[in-house]
Amino acid sequence: MEKVGFIGLGIMGKPMALNLLKAGYSVSILSTSSAAAELADAGATAYSTSKELAAQSDVIITMLPDSPDVEQVVSGVDGVLEGIQSGALFIDMSTIAPATAVNIYKLMQDKDVEALDAPVSGGQVGAVGASLSIMVGGTATAFERALPLFQAMGKNIVHIGEPGAGQTTKACNQMIVGMTIQAVAEAFALAQKAGVDLEKMREVLLGGFAQSRILDLHGKRMIDRNFNPGFKIKLHKKDMGIALQTGEAFSVPLKGTALVAAQMEAAVAQGNGELDHSSLLLLLEK
Repeated sequence: MEKVGFIGLGIMGKPMALNLLKAGYSVSILSTSSAAAELADAGATAYSTSKELAAQSDVIITMLPDSPDVEQVVSGVDGVLEGIQSGALFIDMSTIAPATAVNIYKLMQDKDVEALDAPVSGGQVGAVGASLSIMVGGTATAFERALPLFQAMGKNIVHIGEPGAGQTTKACNQMIVGMTIQAVAEAFALAQKAGVDLEKMREVLLGGFAQSRILDLHGKRMIDRNFNPGFKIKLHKKDMGIALQTGEAFSVPLKGTALVAAQMEAAVAQGNGELDHSSLLLLLEK
């Protein structure tokens, strides 16, 4: 089995790395991570720099918050590019700009390394349960090599197409998720103001055409007032920005996306950036 270096042990990355360990992979991590001790106890090996980690790995996976974070880990001092070996595979599973993914692919090609952009959907629940949806951009050969790794972390795994296609698909995913959360939050805010029982409303709507996973899971969060982050609203705001940038690049007006991005911006300004994205309800209530 290939030796895996995993960089980015946050809400999503930590359970993903743990699932790779459970599947029998040798996993290396950075000793600077706050989750390093937990992963080391589970069998991971810690290195002090991305360069050292990359030099000891056949496959390097990153799961980081934003494009600049990935660029820093890849191209910065003691970064992945300084240590990665010819014939290795680089997989970025973060949600970043498609243009950044294409640029990283080109940088890796110069090192005789294949690269995949493989963002995920499914949130913390999917990461813990190894049931993530994984959308992949890159060559078919690299995808086939990575598939066993993806199968240890996810269930719905699709090779979308050329480099950057995975990130474009993730931007579209975040648009749909964001606008659906906004719709559910507006419906719940209205129903609550009108004195309608939210539990009963959610139950009947789940049996009709309005049924969705977001109505099911995030509707329940809203009713329970449970806004502990499965996916932080500040990160979804970032993703909506990526979608708007991509829309501008292709001259596609994304008016609904822009509206929800503004709502998320307001929620962050309100001090709720660290809460779950279902906390859009709080902004409407206020």
